[in-house]
Amino acid sequence: MRNLLFIVAICLSMPLMAQQNKQFKIVKQLPITAVKDQNRSGTCWAYATLGYFESEILRRTGKTYDLCEMFVVNKDYMDCATHYVRMHGYSQISEGGSCDDVLEVIRQHGICPENAMPAPGSLTGDSLANFKVFFPELERTVRSIVKEGAKEPTPHWKDNVQALIESYIGQCPETFSYQGKTYTPRSFADQLGLDFDEYVSLTSFTHHPLNKWFIIEAPYKWRLKPSYNIPIDQLMEVLDKAIDAGYTVAWGGDVSGDFTRTGLAMLPDGLTPTQQMRQEQFDDWRFTYDHVMLIYGKAVDENGKPYYMVKNSWGESGDYKGIWYMSRDYMTLNTTYLFLNRNALPHNLQEAMKVHAF
Repeated sequence: MRNLLFIVAICLSMPLMAQQNKQFKIVKQLPITAVKDQNRSGTCWAYATLGYFESEILRRTGKTYDLCEMFVVNKDYMDCATHYVRMHGYSQISEGGSCDDVLEVIRQHGICPENAMPAPGSLTGDSLANFKVFFPELERTVRSIVKEGAKEPTPHWKDNVQALIESYIGQCPETFSYQGKTYTPRSFADQLGLDFDEYVSLTSFTHHPLNKWFIIEAPYKWRLKPSYNIPIDQLMEVLDKAIDAGYTVAWGGDVSGDFTRTGLAMLPDGLTPTQQMRQEQFDDWRFTYDHVMLIYGKAVDENGKPYYMVKNSWGESGDYKGIWYMSRDYMTLNTTYLFLNRNALPHNLQEAMKVHAF
C-alpha cells in the first residue's frame, strides 16, 4: 500500500527524544520485535500485522519470534486471486490488504519463521522485497483468467498463478525445522501461544448504525470481514485503555496528509477532529485507507500534548529509526480501524459485540 516499508520494531529506552525542536517524554511503552523493511512492496499489512502478533506472543509468553511475511503474502495473493475468479472479475487485485488477511492466512494455512522461506527479494536479485515487476505481472495474469463471454475460467489457472507467485517470492514450506523440532505451518502456528479467535476490528463511521458490525467499504479490504462500529470518542478510549493494560494495537488508516517522512504525524494547530469531519473526509476521498502500523506506546510532547508511539513499516527511516510519533488528534481523524485482542476491551463492549453479532 503506497510503496510502504515494514518495521517490526525498536524498543526506545531514552525517556526524552528530540526531533525538529520537538521533545517527547515516554508515558507507556510496550515490548515489540525488531525493525524490518518492506521496501518496494505494498505489504505493510503483512509486516505490521505479523509484528503485532509477535508483540502479542511477547506479551503472553515472553518469547521472541520472527514470523515470515512472504509466507503470508504467498497465501494471501493466491486467496485474492481465487476470490477474484469466484467474483467473475468483479473484485480487486491489489498489493494492499488488511489485518484480517494475516489473521485468515494463519487460521487457514498456518505460518512459518522468516528463515523457512527465501529472503525477500532474493529470488529476483534484490536485497529486499521489490514488487515493481512481480505485481503487475500477477495482476495481468489473474485478470486474463476471466475472459469476456467465457463460460468458465481459463483451465489450470490456479497452477499458473501459484507458479508465478512462487517464482518471485518463494514456495511455502510443507515442513521445516525450528530450534531442533520439525513443524508444519499449522503446527507451528498452534504452538505460538495465541488464540486466533480473540482478535477483532473496531471502527467509527456514521454511514452505518453505531454499535453494530459492518464491512468497511475500502478497496484493500477485499475479504469483506466486518468491524464493530462505535463512536470515535469511545474508539480512542478503547485504544488508550488497551495500551494502559499492556496490549499493543494494530492500526489501519490514512497517511496521505500530515504524515511526515521524518517521524511525526500531527494535525495543523487549531484543527479539532470530529465524527462529522471523519465522515466527510471518508466520503469525499480525502481520507483513505492506505497504511497499517503497530501502536505500542504513549508519549507527550514538551507542551503535554498526547502522542502515540507507532512502529512504522518503512525500515529504519526517520529521526527515530522507524518509530513515528502520531498525535492523538491525528489518530482520531485518520483511523480507519483498530485491530486488537478482544480481552483488551471493556467488559460492556465485549458483551455488546456478542449481542449484536454480525
